[in-house]
Amino acid sequence: MVVRRRISPGLGAPAWAQTLSPGPEHRAGAAQLPGRGKDPSREQDGHPWEQDHGIRGWCSRAVPCCAIACQALSSPSFQAHVPHLGRMPEVPVSGMIPTCLTFCGTPALLLLAGEHRDVHTTPQRAGNHRVPPSRCCSYVGRRGGGPQAISIGKNCDKFGIVVHELGHVIGFWHEHTRPDRDDHVSIIRENIQPGQEYNFLKMEPEEVESLGETYDFDSIMHYARNTFSRGIFLDTILPKYDVNGVRPAIGQRTRLSKGDIAQARKLYRCPACGETLQDSQGNFSSPEFPNGYSAHMHCVWRISVTPGEKIILNFTTLDLYRSRLCWYDYVEVRDGFWRKATLRGRFCGNKLPEPIISTDSRLWVEFRSSSNWVGKGFFAVYEAICGGDVKKDNGHIQSPNYPDDYRPSKVCVWKITVSEGYHVGLTFQSFEIERHDSCAYDYLEIRDGSSDSSSLIGRYCGYDKPDDIKSTSNKLWMKFVSDGSINKAGFAVNFFKEMDECSRPNNGGCEQRCVNTLGSYKCACDPGYELASDKRRCEAACGGFLTKLNGSITSPGWPKEYPPNKNCIWQLVAPTQYRISLQFDFFETEGNDVCKYDFVEVRSGLTADSKLHGKFCGAEKPDVITSQYNNMRIEFKSDNTVSKKGFKAHFFSDKDECSKNNGGCQHECLNSFGSYECQCRSGFVLHDNKHDCKEAGCDHKVTSVSGTITSPNWPDKYPSKKECTWAISTTPGHRIKLTFLELDVEAQQECTYDHLEIFDGKDAKAPALGRFCGAKEPEPIVSSGNKMFLKFVSDNSIQKKGFEATHTTVCGGQVHAEVKTKDLYSHAQFGDNNYPGGSDCEWVIMAEEGFGVELIFQTFEIEEEADCGYDYMELFDGYDGTAPRLGRFCGSGPPEEVYSAGDSVMIRFHSDDTINKKGFHLRYTSTKFQDTLHTRK
Repeated sequence: MVVRRRISPGLGAPAWAQTLSPGPEHRAGAAQLPGRGKDPSREQDGHPWEQDHGIRGWCSRAVPCCAIACQALSSPSFQAHVPHLGRMPEVPVSGMIPTCLTFCGTPALLLLAGEHRDVHTTPQRAGNHRVPPSRCCSYVGRRGGGPQAISIGKNCDKFGIVVHELGHVIGFWHEHTRPDRDDHVSIIRENIQPGQEYNFLKMEPEEVESLGETYDFDSIMHYARNTFSRGIFLDTILPKYDVNGVRPAIGQRTRLSKGDIAQARKLYRCPACGETLQDSQGNFSSPEFPNGYSAHMHCVWRISVTPGEKIILNFTTLDLYRSRLCWYDYVEVRDGFWRKATLRGRFCGNKLPEPIISTDSRLWVEFRSSSNWVGKGFFAVYEAICGGDVKKDNGHIQSPNYPDDYRPSKVCVWKITVSEGYHVGLTFQSFEIERHDSCAYDYLEIRDGSSDSSSLIGRYCGYDKPDDIKSTSNKLWMKFVSDGSINKAGFAVNFFKEMDECSRPNNGGCEQRCVNTLGSYKCACDPGYELASDKRRCEAACGGFLTKLNGSITSPGWPKEYPPNKNCIWQLVAPTQYRISLQFDFFETEGNDVCKYDFVEVRSGLTADSKLHGKFCGAEKPDVITSQYNNMRIEFKSDNTVSKKGFKAHFFSDKDECSKNNGGCQHECLNSFGSYECQCRSGFVLHDNKHDCKEAGCDHKVTSVSGTITSPNWPDKYPSKKECTWAISTTPGHRIKLTFLELDVEAQQECTYDHLEIFDGKDAKAPALGRFCGAKEPEPIVSSGNKMFLKFVSDNSIQKKGFEATHTTVCGGQVHAEVKTKDLYSHAQFGDNNYPGGSDCEWVIMAEEGFGVELIFQTFEIEEEADCGYDYMELFDGYDGTAPRLGRFCGSGPPEEVYSAGDSVMIRFHSDDTINKKGFHLRYTSTKFQDTLHTRK
């Protein structure tokens, strides 16, 4: 069983447990590197957290704060929510450990560590709370007299890792360090990384107490087999065989084991009844219901559902001893997750209470009996209901069942209200809803007000997080709808009260325009003006707002040198359905390719964050630039040193068919001068009508001799839970070369989660050429035959950009002759095009031992020359060019049949860079015929 420190009032040596992984290998599963732990006192002394070797435990089952400290905190529980994580399950920490333990504190107590630091970095403090070094780590047991933090680093963004660290908090050591571990596992010391041996030291019996529990291979506190291994396929911990001759699996990070829960209950003397309920609906009852409860019973149920949902609790049966103020036997309901949350009612007797609806996503239900009266007890049912009125200044809302897939056929409406005089701000943490062009199936709808008739802000679906949103009043209306088919992970959003500084009487102190932003504001100027040094006043500037179809612009002072410290902005606007082209007639500014000092910047649009076409400097004229829309922004900036002549440019406009109704294209419209065409995003194909797009399957057959392969939705992030394949085949006798242009797939040491796997054959049963993830492009990969198979898999968590690769055809290689006839062609596009110039190809055809090779030419046409010195095909009776040569051939007269004397034939084909012909096509097979006659006319 999991080795724990002995925790009791006044007992518990302070220690430190730390996850030391350098990357995102904190994945669940026995094959991964799990969280690590150690006691620094074993290595060196002198650090503040190592000095106290007295023993202290948590004063009650409230972790990590006790008594007065717990009452003083503003929030009754903190949550495992880490903003830098893409889709971390945001559930109450108490719900992670389904025992009688309650964690109280504030979200600030969870240290957000974005980088890894040295193990012995001195702990910092967050306010009055002791904070461990910035790692993925925690103290083992209680340390100090007040609240205590754990550190969740950037690469520890998995539910199991967080629970593992909380195990240390409540007093759990790593399982493999318990004194009797040698009876259950073997430590393979020669496979341990140098310097990490201390992580495998065995503890002494006086240091720990296992409370009679047996060794637990399944514990979430157990290392995996390859933890701190010198190689991912080398074991550092090897479980011994059980009675059935099987080695137990170790190192899981998906859940608490039964042994973990049993040990925690013993450690903190948990009541025998009660539990943490996290399903969307369920029921519970008093012990022995309906046969009568016993005296002196104490049970606690904690109900927790997805943030943004509420709980409706109904008592269907109530039969408890009735007393004044329900003093003796009672069931008590509190609106929160701990015993000091707001009381909603204390009940006894046999009168059923009215249904209770929580104000948030948690309820605390406590049952006590102290009389000898025997009643049935109680039976209660609960259900999570999404939506409702949310009246507070900040909080968090998630789709039902987040981060798992939302349920079908759900309709949830939230009405958010913050304090008067403020606005509602929304910031999305994650977003993944079934994609559709008009969001017709599943969607999140947001309206600026308190009802479904309020002004529509937007209807959202797909995989892109919506931009930050701000209401115009203190109310915001949100509606989530899912249909009965495809379900995704949903969304998580923070809401908060937001002030509009620009609504103040003095316009925020801005002379011309005040631009409000979430949490702040900034001043801006009208076109033709720029902000003064105080960032509030506006002063005249170069540039301007131009609406002509054509014209010219120049740098200030043209044709003389431009002055220093100038910032000029031209905003060009053409009529609807027009695009603007900019051509430079002269260009000379300070700088080089870096464009750090003086530069010209051109964008499609009128704002500084519009699409950037280029940032230019130096003396080279930029190419013609065409805007994407009917407007263009040109910005010129000079510093306070070197000045040059500047630039002169003219602009002209052309009608853009794509600017109106997207040219009738469903996805993308690409405009060209005088015409346009429709294109579809990755994962879709163009309909026969050349305007609409239809979803393409994710199993692809690729037969072209060259092309490009991309992950789904490229260049945007690939979707979650996707499996796509590409079966590439090329001309027989040729090989496939795969070259990566970009790779951006969720990184993990063994590429267990999101990955691209490549196989040397027609399907995934062929030999593997590699499995790839991360951001480093592999070297080009070449198949051994004319088939290659690619398989891309994404899990349900982190999404990245994906990959882009090109495939081309490479001639030559080794092929195997069989009784069945096979084909070989001189070049990949045989029959469509003549062979290319500059070819040098070698094929080795091998038969099995005891058989020869027979060649029969079907077509032969190679540039003719008396000595076959230009283009030719050579045959060798063996593996390579040192074998006896059977002949060099060109023109149109090859041997009709060729037989090898041995078990192999080499074919060499060469072409120069001038005349090219049709090439050759031959068929080969294995044969038992072998003698000195190699060719037969």
